[in-house]
Amino acid sequence: MIQPSLRRLVVWACVAASSTLIAATGPKSPVNTGGGELAIKGYDVVAYTSGVAAPGKAQFTHRWNGAVWQFATARNRDRFAKTPEKYAPQFGGYCAWAVSRGYTADVDPEVFQIVDGKLYLIYSKSVELRWDQDVAGNIAKAQANWPAVLNK
Repeated sequence: MIQPSLRRLVVWACVAASSTLIAATGPKSPVNTGGGELAIKGYDVVAYTSGVAAPGKAQFTHRWNGAVWQFATARNRDRFAKTPEKYAPQFGGYCAWAVSRGYTADVDPEVFQIVDGKLYLIYSKSVELRWDQDVAGNIAKAQANWPAVLNK
C-alpha cells in the first residue's frame, strides 16, 4: 500500500509530466518542416508548376512563414519570394488527404497534384489513389479542417 504522502507525490509527478508533454506537443508548425526548419523536405515548390518534383539547393533559399524554402534555381527562388502564396502548397505542405480526414501527416514530395493552379502534396502513391476517388470532395473537407488540425 502506498503511503498518502507518496501517493500525492506520484500524482503530482504524473500531472507535471502530462503538462510537459502537452506543452511539448502543442500546435504544429503551419508549414510541414518535419520538425526542423526546411519546408517540404527541401523540394522546390515553384518547380511543381512545371509538373516536376525537383529537389532544391542550399544556395537558393528563402525564409517565409517560419520555414526555410529551397529552390532548384535562383529564378524559382525569386518568383517564390515575390508571391509565396501563389506557389506554397495547400495545407502547409502536409498530406492533403490526411487533412481531409482531420489530421496531419508527412508527405512524399514526389507525390503531388496541381488542381485549379494549387499545389497539393500527398503521403504516398497508395494514398493518392484514395485522394483521386473524390478530389473535389477531399479538397472541401480539408479546407473545412484547416488550420484546426494543427492543434490535434
